[in-house]
Amino acid sequence: MRVKRYVVDSMPDALQKIRTDLGKDAVILNTKEIRTGGFMGMFGKKKIEVIAAIDGTAGKAPQAPPRMVAEIPVQPKPQQAPVLTKPPVHQSDFPEVPDVLVPAAVRSEPVPVHARPEKVSTLVQQQAYSPSSVHATARPAAVKDEQMMDELKQLKDMMKKLTQAADEHKLPEALQKLEQRLYDQEVNPTLVRQIMDEVMADFELADEPVTEESAHQLVRNKLGQIFQSDQSKHISAQTRVVHFVGPTGVGKTTTIAKLAAEQVLKYHRKVGFITSDTYRIAAIEQLKTYATILNVPIEVVFSPQDLTKAFQNLSECDIIFMDTAGRNFRNEMYVSELNSLLRTQGNSETILVLSLTTKYRDLRAITNNFSKFKLDKVLFTKMDETDSYGAILNVVHEFSLQLSYVTMGQSVPDDIAEMNEWQIIDLLLEEPRT
Repeated sequence: MRVKRYVVDSMPDALQKIRTDLGKDAVILNTKEIRTGGFMGMFGKKKIEVIAAIDGTAGKAPQAPPRMVAEIPVQPKPQQAPVLTKPPVHQSDFPEVPDVLVPAAVRSEPVPVHARPEKVSTLVQQQAYSPSSVHATARPAAVKDEQMMDELKQLKDMMKKLTQAADEHKLPEALQKLEQRLYDQEVNPTLVRQIMDEVMADFELADEPVTEESAHQLVRNKLGQIFQSDQSKHISAQTRVVHFVGPTGVGKTTTIAKLAAEQVLKYHRKVGFITSDTYRIAAIEQLKTYATILNVPIEVVFSPQDLTKAFQNLSECDIIFMDTAGRNFRNEMYVSELNSLLRTQGNSETILVLSLTTKYRDLRAITNNFSKFKLDKVLFTKMDETDSYGAILNVVHEFSLQLSYVTMGQSVPDDIAEMNEWQIIDLLLEEPRT
């Protein structure tokens, strides 16, 4: 028997070499993967070691010497048939290679070399996985699936609890409608939730059913408590100077003219104007025009030092309206400049003028900056240019300001009135217009 060892890259290469060296009657005794080259056992290239043999009585194969082949003659024992499954090999020349990849079932039946190469390689690969290795791979997968099922169950339980908690806090339908109306009016969501919680607590305490009429009345009362104040909305008779502050473009000058006309025509008081709005083009001319129509004196101040002289010139006036420049009050320099202008002689009021067409995020920033001064009241303009009134409620609640007047047009002196909080509440709660 002739036995040869081949070190090749693939099984088709081995089969080709075996046919060439040993002929078509040769059989494969053993195969296994090995690594060659590298450094200290690392980075070696993967190869396949194949042991093939042929019976000595078979026809001789061509004598072309293959590469990477070790040929070892084997002498069978006397009066014994050749053993094809595992021939003895001389230990000093060719040590026995341990069976690692090929199972016993494959080794017990040698595979003819003339079999199709793809079938041989497929058979070796299929037999290389024993049942124990398959079960070993399946066990971690089963454990992983079980853990995933547990996690899904926990997630399902958590979602069920959240749904139950949401159902418990779900408002009755009548309150849901009112809640949505307040949201549509851009009332602060935190304030809306607070109002609804208080209303629900009142219903539970009274142990009464929630109807549309009772819900509407109770929410209306809660909103009225936010607006409620003991201070007067109109300008006090004892007030000597009224400062009007606010951002640019909100209509301070026109509002001053409307209030001055009210004081002159309704209360028969002598009115004077002071303006420091020297930054806006034609701002002084606009106020001078109103002063001429109302026949009231006007003083222009360019710096805080001019205020003393202006008050002296208007000493005979019963009330003085002071118009300040609308500036970028995010700038600390402008804030300090305005603060220096708010010096008065006698009783004074400071009214913050805001436009209802400004989004509440900006209204909040503006009001927060002006709160550094002594703000007494808030006046809203351009009510006729919007259908959203939640900003009024938000400002009053967050900054505890007293309502005063509201304007709803450009006509002087007609389009101005004292703010009616109950009218605002009805606008907040009314059915949306289709």
